[in-house]
This record gives sequence, C-alpha cells and structure tokens, in this order.
Amino acid sequence: MAITIIDRMEQKYFISFDKYKELMDRIEDKLVKDKYFDERIYNIYFDNDEYEFIVKSLDKPLYKEKVRLRSYSEAKEGINVFLEIKKKFKGHGNKRRVVIDYNDAINYINNKVIPNTNKQIMSELDYTFKKNNLKPKISLTYDRLSYAFKEDESYRVTFDTNIRYSNKKLDLVNIDDEDSLFNDGYIMEVKTLKGYPNWFSKVLNELKIYPTSYSKVGEAYKKLKERNELYV
Repeated sequence: MAITIIDRMEQKYFISFDKYKELMDRIEDKLVKDKYFDERIYNIYFDNDEYEFIVKSLDKPLYKEKVRLRSYSEAKEGINVFLEIKKKFKGHGNKRRVVIDYNDAINYINNKVIPNTNKQIMSELDYTFKKNNLKPKISLTYDRLSYAFKEDESYRVTFDTNIRYSNKKLDLVNIDDEDSLFNDGYIMEVKTLKGYPNWFSKVLNELKIYPTSYSKVGEAYKKLKERNELYV
C-alpha cells in the first residue's frame, strides 16, 4: 500500500559526477538500492497566474508549500499517479498525497471532479486548489538513483540528474533535451527522521560536500523568466 503521509527532514547537496564516484567508493557498502532504485520521475507543479508559491519559495522563507502531480512512468490510463501537497518548515518536510488513476487526476484538474480516494487528504488538496486558484504551470522530469542505509532504511539518499523543464508540455511526459536545467552532476538529497550517523557526516566533511538550498521548480521558473516565456 502506498504511503499517503510522509514526515521527515530533507537536505540537498550539489555533487559532480566525479564527486559522486568518490562518495560511493566510501559509502556504497553501507547502502542498499531501494525498490525504486533507477527511475524517471515526472512532475507537474501547480501555481496561480502570479506564481505565488514558486516566488515565495525562492525567497527561502521558514515555511513554504507546493502542490504537484507525480508519476514514476509516462502517464496513461490505468497508471497510478500521486497528487500531493508538500509543506516545509525549517528543513522539515511534510508530504500528504493521494494515489489515483491518471484519468481521475486529469478529470479533477480539468473539471474539478473529486476522485474516490482518501477523503481527508483530498479535501485538503481541493481546498488548496480552490483557495489559491491553482493551475498546471511547470512540468519537470528527471532521472533518479535512490538508496537506503543498510543499518536503518528510514534514511534515504537520492541522486537526481538530467533535469528537464517546460511550461508548454504540461503533462507527465518526457521533455526535450534543450530544456535542460541540470545535467552536469547530481542533486543529492538526504531524507531522514533523525540526525545523520557520525560515519556519514564524517565522509561528507572529508569530501567537502556541503548542504545547499535548491528548488528544481524555482530554478525552472527563473530560466523561463530569463527566456521571456513567463508573463507575470
């Protein structure tokens, strides 16, 4: 059964392909590939016509939220997708989502027909959509490698690359190579309910891998503005 509520700390890092190899040489024996190890992730992010969610996120506030539709394969009828709202406060993320058929998701987005799913979470999503007049605004696709710690699989480490974006292909499909956001390394993200183990912190320090603040959809928004493809 898919998890519908996820609550954890999250931290991002930029690492080059060479640095990834160095890191894996040091820690690979402490990791296990999770069941979604090598996958392509498809996302549609929702915002209003002023892009208030994204603009606020770029200001790096203590609290921010985003709403997205996500799939782990190109979406079509019969494929389950995740409609989710993610809230973050001081690096602590809370994600609430419903799992629905792709056609039901599209019917909700286009016609506001409430799908038959978790009523409480769907009610929260529907309230957020209506309150903020949310619409599909930016799509993102990227490739991910994902691991868990052998000693405690509540720790997850993911590596995202080949990040593509579009404000025209607002569907869960592949995006053209020219719309590249980040493809010369990985965005590493550590997701945990606890602090880091000492051995992991030590390796990060020795390899000079330092945390950063980064929003994929925020960077896509800035690229689109630079190309004069957004009108706010």
